[in-house]
Amino acid sequence: MSPVQERLTDALYGLGWATVKQLPEPVAVRLGRTIADIAWKRRGKGVQRLEANLARVVPDAGPERLAELSKAGMRSYLRYWMESFRLPAWSKERVNAAVEVKDIHYVTDGLAEGRGVIVALPHLANWDLAGAWVTTHLGVPFTTVAERLKPETLYDRFVAYRESLGMEVLPHTGGSAFGTLARRLRAGGMVCLVADRDLSESGVEVRFFGDTARMPAGPAMLAQQTGALLLPVTLWYDDSPVMKGCVHPPIPVPESGTRAEKTSVMTQALADAFATGIAEHPEDWHMLQRLWLADLEPRNGPGASEQPGQPSGSADAGERA
Repeated sequence: MSPVQERLTDALYGLGWATVKQLPEPVAVRLGRTIADIAWKRRGKGVQRLEANLARVVPDAGPERLAELSKAGMRSYLRYWMESFRLPAWSKERVNAAVEVKDIHYVTDGLAEGRGVIVALPHLANWDLAGAWVTTHLGVPFTTVAERLKPETLYDRFVAYRESLGMEVLPHTGGSAFGTLARRLRAGGMVCLVADRDLSESGVEVRFFGDTARMPAGPAMLAQQTGALLLPVTLWYDDSPVMKGCVHPPIPVPESGTRAEKTSVMTQALADAFATGIAEHPEDWHMLQRLWLADLEPRNGPGASEQPGQPSGSADAGERA
């Protein structure tokens, strides 16, 4: 990204935060849907990749059904952005009313036991809103990890934004994040990680919707080293203004095997839980990048310009923006 592009990107995100949060909610909703429909009709690389990913999730869907899903997916994605731009201006009551989570007792029981809790999520619906709900409704601070973005000013915006919602944000690069996360967990704290796509290219291979993908080893390794609960969480939108969520049962640490073998088993279990939620609500899975290894291989070929990184302004292995 050139310096001019970096400045433009930062300015656009700054405009979004400054302007969208001032709009009446119905206007913001219509604006998000309009932008989503325009992007969908243009069928850029992100939309094409989303549709290709959805074809794996819903393998029996024909072209018409895939087009419907990708259109709904872009509307869901822009709903995420509109909500996120407006979230810092929401009252505590508004945040609490915007989320309903099934089986949250897995989280509260784990924290009450002082074990520490690792919440691992895929890129479903709005994890920023879920995080704000945790800090307001449960009154629990948590730590997460964000990819260091370009330009640096944009990364700083995202960090400041998430910290304003009550999150402690660590940079994905630099090597110190894992140790800090482990300390938070040993102290009985909470860690939240978006963990359905590996940024390091050294993650754990899993079977995911019938093919091989790679997911971060961090959640499973943290659970092994700290004794914290590892809880998959899936989110989705329905026709109401309320976002729904489900906390899945804890993923146990296997009793036998090497550390690598245990990590592999636990990460596969995490992928299976993610797949359950994604299959039930494919239109809310905001995966506009390459994920499966078969799609990552031709990186020097004709499609090499589509990097398997996050969309502009996103973060992972921790977060997404």
